[in-house]
Amino acid sequence: MESRTAPGPEPFATARLDALPLRVAYADEMAAVLDDPDLHTYTGGAPETADGLRARYGRQTAGSPDPGAWWWNWVLRVRDEGCLAGYVQATVDVPGGAAEIAWVVGTRWQGRGYAKEAATGLVAHLLGTGAVRTVLAHIHPDHNASAAVAGAAGLVPTEEWCDGERRWERPAVVSGG
Repeated sequence: MESRTAPGPEPFATARLDALPLRVAYADEMAAVLDDPDLHTYTGGAPETADGLRARYGRQTAGSPDPGAWWWNWVLRVRDEGCLAGYVQATVDVPGGAAEIAWVVGTRWQGRGYAKEAATGLVAHLLGTGAVRTVLAHIHPDHNASAAVAGAAGLVPTEEWCDGERRWERPAVVSGG
């Protein structure tokens, strides 16, 4: 089997957002974006300090210790405002061609369609890499907003559950001929 060095995430853009590869330098601004306990209602935990985010971003940007998995993380910059508003991420199972995705948009930017736009752009970006054949997410059954985002990005709920969350999935369209 061919050895593949983990590539870094490539930037991508949507109509209103720039998805920029994660850097430790974004920790201060992201700490302010994510500083709302309500963002953790379905995922648990609490807002992290800038120092906590710097440490986490350092681990994330170093990459997965598993050579069969790539950690791709982006911050979302609202182009017209010139500020960060959230993030998207994907863990790519390289041999299996599946990417597990997640998204978070700060409370101040919610209700404007940014999560749907970012998740839809992320799915298109991942499927366009050639390394990803299936995109999936796990969503708490009471998190209607995330279910709407997943549906907008083309994921559909499955009958599979993990840790109390339903698996949503979008297989890549395979062209035949």
